[in-house]
Amino acid sequence: MDYKVRIADNILADKLEAMGAVIIEGPKYCGKTTMAIQQAKSVLSMADPDTKDQNLAMAATNIKRLLVGETPRLIDEWQIAPQFWDAVRNEVDKRRKDGQFILTGSAVPPNTGDIFHSGTGRMGWLRLRTMTLWESGDSTGDVSLKSLFKSSDHIDGGSNIDLDKLAFLVCRGGWPKATLNESEKAALIQAKEYYEAVTRFDISRVDNVQRDPELAKRLMRSYARHQGTRASAKTILDDIRSNESEELSENTIYNYIKALKKIFVIEDSLAWNPNLRSKTAIRTSDTRYFSDPSIATAALGLGPNDLINDLETFGLIFEALCVRDLRVYADAIEGAVYHYRDSSNLECDAVIHLNNGSYGLIEIKLGGEGPINTGAETLKTLADKIDVGRMKKPSFLMVLTGIGDYAYKRPSDGVLVVPIGSLRE
Repeated sequence: MDYKVRIADNILADKLEAMGAVIIEGPKYCGKTTMAIQQAKSVLSMADPDTKDQNLAMAATNIKRLLVGETPRLIDEWQIAPQFWDAVRNEVDKRRKDGQFILTGSAVPPNTGDIFHSGTGRMGWLRLRTMTLWESGDSTGDVSLKSLFKSSDHIDGGSNIDLDKLAFLVCRGGWPKATLNESEKAALIQAKEYYEAVTRFDISRVDNVQRDPELAKRLMRSYARHQGTRASAKTILDDIRSNESEELSENTIYNYIKALKKIFVIEDSLAWNPNLRSKTAIRTSDTRYFSDPSIATAALGLGPNDLINDLETFGLIFEALCVRDLRVYADAIEGAVYHYRDSSNLECDAVIHLNNGSYGLIEIKLGGEGPINTGAETLKTLADKIDVGRMKKPSFLMVLTGIGDYAYKRPSDGVLVVPIGSLRE
C-alpha cells in the first residue's frame, strides 16, 4: 500500500536533526512504526515473536549489541525492555551525533525503576495521533491554520463533507488502515476491533495488572457518554455503578483511567488559564476525550445512522474529532490545544495557544445558522473578558463546523466560520 504522508513526518525530521534520539508515542495502530520506517535506516522490532526472547535476553546481557546498525536506527516497542532508555542515552553521549535513534512505543513503560536519567538534551518526544481529515484525504485543506495566525483578514475554502459522510468519518476514525479500506464496512470494523483489543488485553498488559474486561467496557462506555465534559471519577463511577457491585470504588476507576492513559486511549484536554479583566474563577479540571472519536462510537455500539438519529450525541463525539485534528495541526505550528470554562459557565471548546503567545478561540458546532450564531456570541464574550494589556488579542475567533460548503468571515463581527472539511495545519 502507498504511504500516506503524515503531518508529523516533518516534525520527526526536525527533531532528528536536533536531538540524538526521538521517542514516538501514541495509541496502537496509529501508524508510529510505519511513519518511523520512512526515515529509519535500520530496524529492531522488539515485539517480533520470532526474535522477542532472543532480543530480551540480549537486552539484559549485552544491550549495546542491539544498538548497532545504520542510523537513524529504529527500536520498535522499546518499552518492552525499559533499559533501552539509558542505553540509548549513553550511546548518544558517546557518539556525539544527532539523529541516531528512533524509539517507538504504544505504552508508557510499566517499570521505570531501571531508568536513571531523564534524557534531557539527548531525547526528543513526538506524540503521533490518528490521522486527521487532511491526512486521510477527506479535507480539501483550503484553510491553513498556520496562515490564520499570520492573518485572518481573508479566508476562502470549500468542503465536500455532508452530514452522512461526517457521521461515517466520526465512526471510522483516523486509523490508517481504516482510511485505506475501499469498503466502508471494513473501515468501520477497525475501531470496533481496536476497542475489543483494548478491553480484552491491552488495559491489563500495560502494567501486568489483571483488569476485568467487562468493567473496562463499562468504563469506556461511560467515558464515551461524557466526551467534551469535565466528568469526575465519581460521576463516571455513579454512571456505571448500577451494573457493578457496591464495592466498586473511585480508586478503581482512577486505576482503569490511568491504565487507558498509559496506552494513549484517553487524551484529556487541559484547562486554559488566560489573564482576564475580571476576577472570574477559571475551572481547572480536565475535559474528557478519547484520542480518536471512533473509540467513543465503538464503546457505545453506534454506527453512522445512529449518530444522525441522535444529533446531541453526534455533536459531542464530533467535538472529539475536531479536538484530535486541532491537536495535530497545533503540533505542526508549535502550539497546544486547551479548553476554557469559568465560574459563570462561559465555555470555549478549544483554544489553540502557540509558544509565541498567540492564540485562537474556537467553538465547535455541527452546523446550522442558530448554533453558529450561538458559538460566535460565546467567542465574542470570552474575547471581551481577556485583559489585552497583559496578553495578546486573539489572532482569530472561529466557529468550526461539521457541515457547510464554504469557509467565510462574518461581515457583522469578523468571526470565522470554517468547516472541518476545509482545514489543515
